Amino acid sequence: MNTAADFSRYVLPTYGRFPLVPVKGQGSYLWDDTGKRYLDFCTGIAVCSIGHCHPALTAAIQQQAATLMHCSNLYQIPQQAELARVIVETHVKLPGKVFFSNSGAEANDGLIKTARRFGHARPQPNGEARYEVITFTQSFHGRTLGSMAATAQKKIHEGFDPLLPGFRYCPFNDLAALEAAISPITAAILLEPVQGEGGVNVADAAFIRGAAALAKKHDLLLFFDEVQAGFGRCGHAMAWRALCPEIEPDGISWAKGMGGGFPIGSFWVSDRLIDEEKPLSTLMSPGSHGSTYGGNPLACAASLAVLDVIEREQLGAHALAMEAHMREQFATWNTPALTGLRGLGLLLGFSLDASLIPAVEGKTPAQVIVAQLMERGLLTVPAGPDVVRFLPPLNVSREEIDEALRILHQTVTSL
Repeated sequence: MNTAADFSRYVLPTYGRFPLVPVKGQGSYLWDDTGKRYLDFCTGIAVCSIGHCHPALTAAIQQQAATLMHCSNLYQIPQQAELARVIVETHVKLPGKVFFSNSGAEANDGLIKTARRFGHARPQPNGEARYEVITFTQSFHGRTLGSMAATAQKKIHEGFDPLLPGFRYCPFNDLAALEAAISPITAAILLEPVQGEGGVNVADAAFIRGAAALAKKHDLLLFFDEVQAGFGRCGHAMAWRALCPEIEPDGISWAKGMGGGFPIGSFWVSDRLIDEEKPLSTLMSPGSHGSTYGGNPLACAASLAVLDVIEREQLGAHALAMEAHMREQFATWNTPALTGLRGLGLLLGFSLDASLIPAVEGKTPAQVIVAQLMERGLLTVPAGPDVVRFLPPLNVSREEIDEALRILHQTVTSL
C-alpha cells in the first residue's frame, strides 16, 4: 500500500496535507508508519480531548457497538436523551433543549436556522421577517454553504459565490461597530468566545456583555459557537463562563472535543419565553430540522463517556493549571521570533514575528514552524498565518507540556 500515491489518485485535494501517515495513538502520543513517535498537541484539531484511545471511551464504544449502533430518530433513543440531560443539567445549567448532529458546521447551521425561525416569529414592525445574523472578522463556523457564509474570512468564500445571503460581518471585539451594524432585518449575533481558526483571539468580557445588552435591547438572539472552545478546553464546561459567567445565551453550538474522536456535534436552544407563552426552543418543531445519523446510540455513548471523564477528573481545572504553567515558562524565554502567548485553558496560540521566520514559497510563517516542529516530534496546527496553536489533550501531563515547550523553544531559537 502506497498511502501518498493513493491520496494523489483517489482523494479530492481539499487539504494541504503533511507527509505524515499516522497508524497508532495512545494518550498524548501518535505514531506514524515508520514507527516514529510524536507528541500530539494537535489532537485532531481539538478533538481528542481525553487523548488517544482512552480506556473509558474505548470501552463505551465497544460495548455500545456490540449492542446497538444506529436506529432512526423517529424513535426515542435512550442514550440521546441521557446525553441531552447531562449537557443541560451538568454543563449549560440553563433550561433548554439540545439537537444532535455529526459536526460543528451542522450545529452552526442549526443555530442559523433557529435565527431565521425566530425572525419569522418576531418580525419587523411592517410584518416582514428578520433573517440577518451578525458574525465577526476572523471567525470560523464551518464549511457547509450556511456556516461558510457565516464565516467572516474572504479566503473561505473564494470561488463559492453567490454566498447564502443574510450575514453581516463586524470587527471582533468592537462593540461600537456591532451596534452600528444592527438593522431592522437583524435577528441574531453569533460569536466565538475564543476564535480558534482565526488566530486564537479571546473575546473581551466587556464586548460579550455589550453584545448581550444589545441583543436584549434590539430583541435579537445571542449565540455562542463553542465548537472548538467548549467542554473544558478553555478551563470551564462552557467557554463563555470563563469570561462572563453571568451571561445567559440563547443558543450554543459544540462538536470536536465532546466526542473525543467519535463524530458528534450538537446545539442547545434556550427555553426562555419569546412572548407570553412560547419558549424559544419550540420554534424548531417537528419537520423543521433533522439528521439521519445525528444522536445515534453509538455517538451518544461515546460522548457520555468523554464528558464523564472531563467532569469526574476535573479536566477543566487541570487545563487552567497547565495554561498557568505554560505562561510561567514562556515568561522566562527570550525568543524574538515568538511575540506572545494568547488564549484560554488549553486553546493557546504562540504568535510569530513573520520577519524572523525563514520564507518558504507557498507557506505561511505558521506553516513553516509547524512543519519544523513535526520534524522534531511535536504535532501542532496553524491558526491563521502567524500563530501556532497548542491543543493538547485536556489530561496532558506537566511533563508532556514541558517536552512540547522544549521542542518549541529549541525550534524557534535555532532560527
